Amino acid sequence: GKNCVIGYHTTILAHEYLIDEYRIGEVVIGDDVMIGANTTILPGVTIGDGAVVAAGSVVHKDVPSGSFACGNPLQIRHKSSEKNGPEQ
Repeated sequence: GKNCVIGYHTTILAHEYLIDEYRIGEVVIGDDVMIGANTTILPGVTIGDGAVVAAGSVVHKDVPSGSFACGNPLQIRHKSSEKNGPEQ
């Protein structure tokens, strides 16, 4: 996406080897996204426009536009009800 910030030591995976399977998938990052340092983004994930992902998170599922996500396992803390930003 345009105008994104991706923190240092972030890993974006398009493939992943597991014990019993091999996963592949495109990672899509929207516009105006902020991804904190030391984040791992797993295959097949979409991060919507204006989303914020906290440092150290493991993104294993989609992050809706305008939301704030954090943790391992990932939790969506705020979801936007508007197109241009999270709820207040």
